Amino acid sequence: MPGRDWKRANLDASWQTGETLIAGIGQGYMLITPIQLAVMTARIANGGKAVVPKLLIDPEDVVANDQNVSRANEDIISTDMDAAEKNTLIQVDPEHIKLMHKAMTSVVNNPDGTAFGSRFNLRGVASAGKTGTVQVRRISKDERESGIIPNEELDWHLRDHALFVGFAPVKNPKYAVAVVVEHGGSGSKVAAPIAQKLLKMALERDRQPNKTKTARANAFNKTIKTKAGKA
Repeated sequence: MPGRDWKRANLDASWQTGETLIAGIGQGYMLITPIQLAVMTARIANGGKAVVPKLLIDPEDVVANDQNVSRANEDIISTDMDAAEKNTLIQVDPEHIKLMHKAMTSVVNNPDGTAFGSRFNLRGVASAGKTGTVQVRRISKDERESGIIPNEELDWHLRDHALFVGFAPVKNPKYAVAVVVEHGGSGSKVAAPIAQKLLKMALERDRQPNKTKTARANAFNKTIKTKAGKA
């Protein structure tokens, strides 16, 4: 997290008041990876428990006669939180966590929410999330006064990144997701539909425990190809 000490140590410069404001909305020197976004989302979804990411390997992919591989994967196949995670809370006011949970629910399920168009209601199960559009270029004062150039009129490498984080179900959350589409444009139009389809597919899979791995993989590939063709 950038701050006074970070800027002095890395840039040998003083921290400005305005930098605190823009850091609060993820701009300035703020950098974050998709996995960090997903972890942040999971911690909001579960009420502040310090869940940590784990490598998930499908048991069906483990070579049965390779005991070394099997033993190595025993501890990472489960997606359940261990005792330490369940009993450790992040250092954030619980009321703030509740507020974020409620706000993310509204983003997807309130008609005024930026991801309302991508919502789903799977037999009473809904999702929550937050859209984001990441600016990658500097917009000058002159451009702001004359009119900001539309994203689609810019060269591809100058277009905004599309971002969405979300979780489902809203009650008793089980899945968290982070989607970043490089230079994809609007988070609500591009990233949110992808994330919502992934969450919906995960929930539907839970309702069909006997569905084969091949069928699940085909459904996943179809979802990704469909969105890639529209992006």
